[in-house]
Amino acid sequence: MIRYDVASAGSGLLLALSLLAGCARGPDVDASGLALRRVVIYRNGVAYFERRGLIDADQVTFRVRKEKVGDFLATLAVIEAGGSSVRSASFPVEVVDEDDEAPEAPRPEVTQGPEPPRDRGAKRKDELEDVKLTLDGREHDLVVGYVAETPVWRPSYRLVIGAAGRAGGEPGARAKQAHLQAWGIVQNLSGEDWKGVKLSLVAGAPLAFQATLDQAAIPPRPIVSDQGEVIASVPTSETTLAVEAAPPPPASPSPEEPAAEAEMDAAESYGGRAGGSHSGRGAGALDLEAKARRLKASAPARAPAPAPAPAARAFSRAESLKPSAMPAEAAPMNPSPPRNVSALAAVAMEAGTTRYDIPFPVDIPDRSATMVLLLAKQVPGESIFLFAPDGGVPASSAHPFRVARFTNDTKGLLERGPIAVFEDGAFLGQGMVEPLPPGATTTVPFALERSLAVDTTREENAEGTRLAKIEGGALEIERDWVTHTKYAVRNGGDLPARTLVKHPRLHGTRLHGPPKGTEDNLGTGSALVPIDVPRRGTAVLDVDERRTFRQQIDWLSQLADDAVKAYLNDPRADAAVARQLGQAWDVRGKLRPALDELDKLIAERQHLEQQSHELRQNLRAIEKNRTAEALRRDLTERLAKASARLDEITKRVIVLEMQINEQQIRFRDLTREIKLLAPLSPVRAAP
Repeated sequence: MIRYDVASAGSGLLLALSLLAGCARGPDVDASGLALRRVVIYRNGVAYFERRGLIDADQVTFRVRKEKVGDFLATLAVIEAGGSSVRSASFPVEVVDEDDEAPEAPRPEVTQGPEPPRDRGAKRKDELEDVKLTLDGREHDLVVGYVAETPVWRPSYRLVIGAAGRAGGEPGARAKQAHLQAWGIVQNLSGEDWKGVKLSLVAGAPLAFQATLDQAAIPPRPIVSDQGEVIASVPTSETTLAVEAAPPPPASPSPEEPAAEAEMDAAESYGGRAGGSHSGRGAGALDLEAKARRLKASAPARAPAPAPAPAARAFSRAESLKPSAMPAEAAPMNPSPPRNVSALAAVAMEAGTTRYDIPFPVDIPDRSATMVLLLAKQVPGESIFLFAPDGGVPASSAHPFRVARFTNDTKGLLERGPIAVFEDGAFLGQGMVEPLPPGATTTVPFALERSLAVDTTREENAEGTRLAKIEGGALEIERDWVTHTKYAVRNGGDLPARTLVKHPRLHGTRLHGPPKGTEDNLGTGSALVPIDVPRRGTAVLDVDERRTFRQQIDWLSQLADDAVKAYLNDPRADAAVARQLGQAWDVRGKLRPALDELDKLIAERQHLEQQSHELRQNLRAIEKNRTAEALRRDLTERLAKASARLDEITKRVIVLEMQINEQQIRFRDLTREIKLLAPLSPVRAAP
């Protein structure tokens, strides 16, 4: 069992955790005479470093790791009393000539092992560059700040719940107080020891990006050239010569002479006329190569091909930043409140960002981590139950979680991180705290409670009716589509259980009459609804969600009567509209009964006509049967009564139709004059 001892306290607030072992490397940034004095770590992988010292020289040289030069130059800030004396900052630029790069050797088709790493990249990984700040040569008290990559700081929380705030206590007797501790874990992978630095942890992630200001960038430019006008090909022409007599045909070459030899002879004679010369190999011998050269030289010159446009070169970083190996996590620690409250981190708010300033110098060796206590205080908190089905925990569809519920009663934001829950000196479980702003309340599950069981049912129906719009004699009403979700919670324990139900909200609905203490979280699409379950008993929670819809109905329908009467009885109703509706409803009060009576008479008439038809058929069937005289008399009497009743109904229907037509015209004229464009807001049920 893990025991929470309030009286115990350590002499220090730092817990150093060893991370890595191996050969040490130099710092990422170093400057002779400027010692590291301040480190501010953010939650986005960067940190602000501040160095300070007295400098009496013309230059300050920083040794910066090659892959961090760009970030160093992009965020370098110099602070000096009386104004800055920095005149310039110089740094080398790597230029790779294409001619100097050795061509890659062709890869063999078959290899016997993995490809060896390139020496060029390995040498550059830990290479340092000089960044020189030129000063005016006098003594200066310099403070130099810059941003560099560093592991994010990570929070870790402890929550100790007292006996009065436990789940299952009497609702009226709970003090609802808990002790909250927040720790921050800082990792130093900068290549140097942090000795006596002022440490600050920022609960936020400002915009930060990788800069490549140390690399030359030459944007491409368009190429403009003038190569003159050159005809790429010679057009052919046709020439006709006037001749007096046809010359004799030329002699054909002998079969023994090759055709190629004859062609070369023709080329030789053409070259001689053009002024070319050739060397003979003997009488009648031809130099084929010389002939080919002369033939090529005598051909028309072609336009030279345009030179390819020189490609602009842009130098980019060849090496990508590789994060160092992450440290192994330390063993869990027992929570202990500090003896000296003034040793806690000071919480400050700047431009909506929370910053924790450690009030004492901190030592963090290279390749190690330190856990610092940020806050420790009493906050409103308790241990209750939460029914929130989770697909990753199948049993949670029928059983609630045990949860720690507390309020961030501090001045700053609590970042996302793990939390360990203790109660009466016992470790209960762990959960995850999402980002929690000041004053907000969180509910963190840490265990599953099987002594409580939940059954869920749902039913839907349409309820209520309200006047929505009256215009041009048309009537629209509003109704609520109601969804009742019922949670029956059974408690098999010996103590009452305060339970929250995480109800998934239906889109476009509103909660109607929720219980007191309900939290409708529209951002997460859910509502936390409380319910108290007695010991070894059952309680039912009814979550009422409503969505309003409109429909156009007839003036004489029952829904219209309900809507108008509700409007007339509402003290918020418009007086003029209510007066017009009252006059129209007086007429409707006479019209509706007349229509109902007419419908009944018409239905009765149809029944009597059908009965009379059957009686006549029966009389025709027994017309010649002498033994059915009694039956004939009975059928005749019934037919006579039906005929008499039909005559009465016909007379009454004629009268009713005349009255209805008159009342309908009057009712239509009254309703056309009514104009209602906005409905009355529905009355909300009190929680």
